Amino acid sequence: MWLKPEEVLLKNALKLWVTEKSNEYFVLQRRRGYGEDSGGLTGLLVGTLDTVLDSTAKVAPFRILHQTPDSQVYWSIACGASLEEISQHWDWLQQNIIRTLSVFDSGEDITSFVQGKIRGLIAEEGTSAADEEDPERFREAVLRFERLFGLPQREKLVTYFSCSYWKGRVPNQGWIYLSTNFLCFYSYMLGNEVKLVYPWDEVSRLERTSSVLLAESIRVCVRGEDHFFSMLLRLQQTYLIMQQLADYAIVRFFDKETFNAEHPLANPLHITQRALEIHARNQSFRAFFRLPQEENLCEVHESFLWVPFSHVNTLGKICLSENCLCFASQDGSQCHLIIPLWEVFSVELPDHGSRALTVCLRGKRALRFSEVRDFERLAATIRRKCGTAGSPQHYISNPDEEGVMVGQSQAVSTEALMNVFHPHDAENLDPKMLKERMKEQSWQIHFAEYGRGTGMFCTKKTRDLIVRGVPETLRGELWMLFSGAVHDMTSHPGYYGRLLEECMGSSSLACDEIERDLHRSLPEHPAFQSDTGISALRRVLTAYAHRNPKIGYCQAMNILTSVLLLYAKEEEAFWLLVAVCERMLPDYFNRRIIGALVDQAVFEELIREHLTQLTEHMTDLSFFSSVSLSWFLTLFISVLPIESAVNVVDCFFYDGIKAILQLGLAVLDYNMDNLLCCHDDAEAVTVLNRFFDSVTNKDSPLPATVQQASATANDKSIQKVDISDLIKEAYEKYGDIRTEEVENMRKRNKLYVIQTLEDTTKQNVLRVVAQDVKFSAAQLDELYMLFKKQHFVSCYWSVCSPALQNHDPSLPYLDQYQLDQSQFSSLFNLLQPWTTHTHVRSLARSAFRLLDENGDGLVNFKEFMCSLDILYNRSFTEKLKFLFKLHLQPGTQEYSVEDGVIRKCPERGRAKVDLQEYLKQWQEDLQRREENIKDLPRINQVQFIGLTKTLYGVFHGNEEEESLYRAVARVTSLLLRMEEVGRKLQESSPQKMPQSTPTSTAQPETSPTLPTSPETETLAEGEGDQPESPANQQETAPSHSDITPTSTSRPSTPTSSPTGTSSPVFDTPADTPSSPSAVRDGDWSFSFEQILASLLNEPSVVRFFERAIDTDSLIAHARKNQLKDAH
Repeated sequence: MWLKPEEVLLKNALKLWVTEKSNEYFVLQRRRGYGEDSGGLTGLLVGTLDTVLDSTAKVAPFRILHQTPDSQVYWSIACGASLEEISQHWDWLQQNIIRTLSVFDSGEDITSFVQGKIRGLIAEEGTSAADEEDPERFREAVLRFERLFGLPQREKLVTYFSCSYWKGRVPNQGWIYLSTNFLCFYSYMLGNEVKLVYPWDEVSRLERTSSVLLAESIRVCVRGEDHFFSMLLRLQQTYLIMQQLADYAIVRFFDKETFNAEHPLANPLHITQRALEIHARNQSFRAFFRLPQEENLCEVHESFLWVPFSHVNTLGKICLSENCLCFASQDGSQCHLIIPLWEVFSVELPDHGSRALTVCLRGKRALRFSEVRDFERLAATIRRKCGTAGSPQHYISNPDEEGVMVGQSQAVSTEALMNVFHPHDAENLDPKMLKERMKEQSWQIHFAEYGRGTGMFCTKKTRDLIVRGVPETLRGELWMLFSGAVHDMTSHPGYYGRLLEECMGSSSLACDEIERDLHRSLPEHPAFQSDTGISALRRVLTAYAHRNPKIGYCQAMNILTSVLLLYAKEEEAFWLLVAVCERMLPDYFNRRIIGALVDQAVFEELIREHLTQLTEHMTDLSFFSSVSLSWFLTLFISVLPIESAVNVVDCFFYDGIKAILQLGLAVLDYNMDNLLCCHDDAEAVTVLNRFFDSVTNKDSPLPATVQQASATANDKSIQKVDISDLIKEAYEKYGDIRTEEVENMRKRNKLYVIQTLEDTTKQNVLRVVAQDVKFSAAQLDELYMLFKKQHFVSCYWSVCSPALQNHDPSLPYLDQYQLDQSQFSSLFNLLQPWTTHTHVRSLARSAFRLLDENGDGLVNFKEFMCSLDILYNRSFTEKLKFLFKLHLQPGTQEYSVEDGVIRKCPERGRAKVDLQEYLKQWQEDLQRREENIKDLPRINQVQFIGLTKTLYGVFHGNEEEESLYRAVARVTSLLLRMEEVGRKLQESSPQKMPQSTPTSTAQPETSPTLPTSPETETLAEGEGDQPESPANQQETAPSHSDITPTSTSRPSTPTSSPTGTSSPVFDTPADTPSSPSAVRDGDWSFSFEQILASLLNEPSVVRFFERAIDTDSLIAHARKNQLKDAH
């Protein structure tokens, strides 16, 4: 065990210890009296001393000391009761510590590092099940996590580990904290503090690596920067948890099409280490046995299974779920089988001595398990589950029935199309048919020996038969079995028929796309030249689109489904499509085909590993990604003749994506010489196309009318390649690729693929926005990440955050990320360049309404950046105009009519923008001329008061605050006097225009009695505590007597003023437009030109707004406080 480092002054004190191993930094010692010399006098003496002098604390016979070459002091760091135990500690030090110590310059640094690492290991040994076995320790870790990183209390810590973080060539010993949304690390050594906080949604690479310096470490890439964590006591466990958390964040935030709201980890507040482990175990269990999503692993028992065909007991594991009893041999390849519990009718305990149980199945079959540790409990569990797992009453077709079942609202074909259009001819003695019958006989023998249906033993012999090719008559049955679709269909009787009834006559975008592609699906085949095949294809695709609207319909689904319908009944074809889209090829059939891109990245990795010659010739392997996309999407159906492609589909349903990857490698390997001679991509495409044209299936029994003869079929000069030989070669050369390895590569590359798509979105957005703003490229990049992160911050701790619905990858790049009002306000307040005074902070709400021109309640990045660009980089006039327009807006209302257009309020939700409408708006933006200040409406008394208060709030806390207050007071006084002069002139005018607008004689002192709008009330929030400088008190607006018009006005049509008094009618300026902020009865008003001209005469105000803004500091401040603001 590891020991808390304690100083040992004399290495060989009293000659009680013997050195067994040593190096420059560590010494492994054995205590005399143990081992080889235990029989000597010294050994007896030491044993006596240990027993007599300290019988309550017997000294461990082995220990490890730490030393440095320039020190005489030793530190005990580990002890052990046996040589085997202490050797494990010694080996760990050799592998993880020795090479690292060479980077330190002094012995003190080495000792400090070793002590810190050992203390971390000791602490970690007690945290393996901290949240379950030692809740107190875990609570302490949670408090430490909250104190160190300042994250909101809603952020849930999942687990933590001791490790070293490499900063350059120097390791920093500390603790890594893994929470629901963040990866955190903290270290403090010799006054050097290291603190990292990275959200999982920014991780683009996560993998285990090793190097000369680092024995084994975890590499985490965040925004293009690599971080390495090593010296983990449980590195694999740590890596798996990190991988799960990163994958969870990626799927939840970026890949919503595949994220299920009923996901077991859907609630981020309920994620624990145990929940992650259970979820991972269930996923692996379902993937290995191809079981439905509803199945979860309940129990695992190690046992022997009597295998009748080889007459041996095979060691393996019994895996029990809700509805299935599964067994897999120890290596997983020798045999595995699946028994639905409704097939079990009894469980017997024949031999208690061998701890055996016999599971009896329908059809006079039995399975004998032995050496089961808890066999009685297992037998009781199976009996109980057999009682609850009733046999599904699924409709099984009769060979003598008609080919169409009409018991539903829509006719459903109950015959495979191949049987309808090309029935099996038993009298045909053609050589190909004879070979086909031999294949059938081989499978019948296999069924007799290994079983048939769901209880069949799957062994190496089964794979060999698959590689040779499946008989036409058995293809549908075996596809259903190996894909696991048979379990879905039997557990959901009548589901397909109900789906058809629900979607019958419905109209949707998916239905339109399906209709468009129906006649493009295997158009050469007679089955799809008739209404029978086309109708069946339509029903299957429409039913699936109705079942899974997140996917709906995608191109390539029609090609795959048409092949499924050739060999399977209609309902079976539907469930096969479900198995392919939702289990075997996840994320393939969606808008961004993420799954196909991930598998292409896996394919590139395998090319680098297995085809090094090709890699050296073509440094950029992206060509193979583009050319192989159709291989993965259609399982080679689109590039191979149908009679050859079905053999590939056979292998796919048995081995999954591994079979497609193997075949892809075999195709490139077969054409290696020709590809090495190519000078460009076009030549390589030609080489591969010619190869696929040369692939044939010499054993295919299909008639010539069905086979897809290529253009080179009759060209004798081209060498033919038989598909069976190609598949056999693929299994021989690349069959050692393990399914588990492929799945790990998929998980590793999924992060990279999705982050690459996100980077593409970012680059396109920045390219558009950069043309309209004056920020640098680096600043734009940082601001985009802040904008994007603001979207996610509101999603981190909510199960059904409405913000998640605002992210839609199908929208144009600019609209993929948008902020609602609360999100916008938080980010705007973090980045606005002025004081954080309460009144100024409330401007965010006005800014949001000003920017939300289409009234959908959302603001995109371009709109946000245009407002920020005005505040940061534009002239005094532009900034003042922005503030002026903020105070012109009317109050929030359900619907506002502007320019004759009714716009919805944000609460009404959001509909997708039509593409044509989006292009039209874009064109209008391009053609929009520069806004003239003369076009701005006049500002009324309430709005002007709000603008004045905003200016006071903006200046609050500035070093020139007093002079700025005086300047605003002078401008206010001047404007009010100008208005008074104008009124007097109008009152003394002998003539009045018939269309006149009344104005009142209001003063700032009487502002509480002035009419107010909701907007002004919003802007005036917090003004009660607005501080006033002495200058503001002295040079405030003129007194009531100074600005009140004389009472001697000539008679005029009186109108009621807001204060209840009569006010005269006078002319409205001709350039005042009609708008919601137009002058109302009894209001005085100012134009923007008047305000601008007055403020331009105040140098302190102009200086304040023209001063340079430290953009980088504000961005850094926002980045630091963005999460704190979410508390």
